[in-house]
Amino acid sequence: MKKLVFLLTAAAGITVVNAQKIQEKSIPASVKSGLQKQFPDVKNVKWENEDGNYEAGFKQQGTSYSVLLTLSGDIVETEIGMSADALAAPIKDYVAKNYPGQKIKEAAKITDAKGAVTYEAEVKGKDLIFDEAGKFIKEQKD
Repeated sequence: MKKLVFLLTAAAGITVVNAQKIQEKSIPASVKSGLQKQFPDVKNVKWENEDGNYEAGFKQQGTSYSVLLTLSGDIVETEIGMSADALAAPIKDYVAKNYPGQKIKEAAKITDAKGAVTYEAEVKGKDLIFDEAGKFIKEQKD
């Protein structure tokens, strides 16, 4: 029983480390500078440590942003929140067919460092990822 409790505690600790909120004063200057280059007017940033990178979450003109940066300040990807209604018809059709009766809780447009665009639709605690044309790519746990 003690071993089980220990293993569960250790697993929970590992999960927390993967996406851990951190204070702005703990963010390296190179990371802050990288964010400021792309988003010079950003304020009230919430920071998380995510798999060795830094995730900056903020709102700008009423839109939610999530920017993933490397230690050197390079942007890995930018996620911009959007209305589920604004998703392309093939995405909404896929969700309706494969998740009948379920609604899209959140939606986002994701642009990686190379400029490739994908879309994310959150349904039943899962992130469904689609390409720019609305073709289903993969499902991942939220």
